[in-house]
Amino acid sequence: MPPGAMIDLLAAVLALTATFAYINIRWVRLPSAIGLLLTALLSALGTKAAAAAGLVDLSPVIRVLQEIDFRETLLEGMLGPLLFAGALHVDWAVLREQRWPVLLLATVGTVLAAIGIGLGLWAIAPLFGFTIPLLWALAFGVLVAPTDPIAVGALLKKAGVPPQLQVTITGESLFNDGVAVVLFLALLGVLASGSAPEPSAIASLLAIEVGGGIVFGLVLGWVAVRLLRAVDNYQVEILVTLALVSAGFSLSRHLHVSGVLGMVVLGLIIGQSGRAVALSAVTQQRLDEFWELIDEFLNAALFVLIGVEILVLDFQSTALWLGVAMIPLTLLARFASIAVPLGPLRTRFALPRGSLRLLTWAGVRGGISIALALALPAGPARTTLLAVTYVVVCFSILVQGLTMERVAKQVLA
Repeated sequence: MPPGAMIDLLAAVLALTATFAYINIRWVRLPSAIGLLLTALLSALGTKAAAAAGLVDLSPVIRVLQEIDFRETLLEGMLGPLLFAGALHVDWAVLREQRWPVLLLATVGTVLAAIGIGLGLWAIAPLFGFTIPLLWALAFGVLVAPTDPIAVGALLKKAGVPPQLQVTITGESLFNDGVAVVLFLALLGVLASGSAPEPSAIASLLAIEVGGGIVFGLVLGWVAVRLLRAVDNYQVEILVTLALVSAGFSLSRHLHVSGVLGMVVLGLIIGQSGRAVALSAVTQQRLDEFWELIDEFLNAALFVLIGVEILVLDFQSTALWLGVAMIPLTLLARFASIAVPLGPLRTRFALPRGSLRLLTWAGVRGGISIALALALPAGPARTTLLAVTYVVVCFSILVQGLTMERVAKQVLA
């Protein structure tokens, strides 16, 4: 990328984000994530139609968009601050009460959902003229299985969901990314080498990535609390948190541990222990305002990027119809992945009636799924899986997101 191009690219993303955010607030008036994705998607589709009619030349725009590595932008740039900001406001006391449902959903639930979704795609793809190898189908299941904390968090605030169930949903979505990323990396290794790794190798990778990420987050949190206790200046304290998030997320890549889980743990520690012993009332207010602003901006930019990415993706219509067919199968697999580990224990975990159905509908997918789909190696199935992922994610955010409040009131009544 030539000098200055990155600044121009950032300026273009910022301008688009501000434009679509203004349109949404001024006229569309939908929840931020949904409104931004919808306006960006409709604008991209309209622009693509105009280009097909010969009214506009899209080649300069496509060249700019192709400069954006969506996988790197999200997984290595935006995800760390977004997860930290989400964990910063989680109620630790409620999360501790719901730790077993969160743990079961983030581990057993993620694996069951990935297997169910992958087998479903493998079974129905031939009906649409596609032959997708089983390993590729399972890779799709893994990348679609995790729910998106970025998409879920903002929607639950408007849905009137009980606090304990809200923390269960948010907690699951914060932690299941680490499990899904480890499984995805294992499958990528299989797809690249053509040979399956030993179970011990997968277990070792899981222990290093997940366990190492949690320990790394605990160490960062310990350092953070001691640094924050030593000063009482909100500007410096905000800079400390910003430095720990950005440097910590970068360092996790070199240590080969999960930066995703590290940032979640760091956010939980600063949000609880930091508030209790290290942060004054003024600093807490300023810190919350700062990270809420970061969260809002990165959320907005993420969903705008998802919307405009359609300009550079070339989808077959049959692949899009396969994506539509996968929507009910994805929801069914999501329900099974919740009902199996939690169903017999629902009353023990004090989950309200209708919680299994709400947990199913609240399993919103987002940018993480698209970023992982873009990380798939080149192959005949990649374009198809990317199209199916795009359809499932857009349905999830637009339809499930728009109806979240209505469904919550119905199933929890």
